Amino acid sequence: MTDFMTPKQRSQAMSKVRGYNTKPEKLIRSYLHRQGFRFRINNQSLPGKPDIVLKKYKAIIFVHGCFWHHHKGCKKSNLPDTRNEFWRNKIAGTVMRDQRNISDLMKQGWRIAIVWECGTKKKDDLENIIKKLSKWIIEGQSKRIELSGTAEGCP
Repeated sequence: MTDFMTPKQRSQAMSKVRGYNTKPEKLIRSYLHRQGFRFRINNQSLPGKPDIVLKKYKAIIFVHGCFWHHHKGCKKSNLPDTRNEFWRNKIAGTVMRDQRNISDLMKQGWRIAIVWECGTKKKDDLENIIKKLSKWIIEGQSKRIELSGTAEGCP
């Protein structure tokens, strides 16, 4: 399938993609704050500048976009047909950087949660993720969890 946008239109669309303070991040932060959790955002002193840092619980939450961080099995993570090699390399680099940052954070004693964007689209999915996330934060048992939606095409 060829791209339905001109190169200029594609460039404009891509320039609007945010790297932080995204809608899914804001939703997760809002729900956590309403549940009484206090946190810092985008801590630049930690590897990967985590989206949400709960120092009291030694917990970090990354809110990953399914496309940009390649959510395996999610229909939103399909690569474009145009410039396939470019996108494959770009996304592979992001995935490798994520793995390195998570490894570094875990070596420092942090617990890691990854919330996938697809889990924030439906209210029921989001509320379910917040319940699991809250329990994970408080109980402090597992070192790493990943949470995603139940929509068709999501793992």
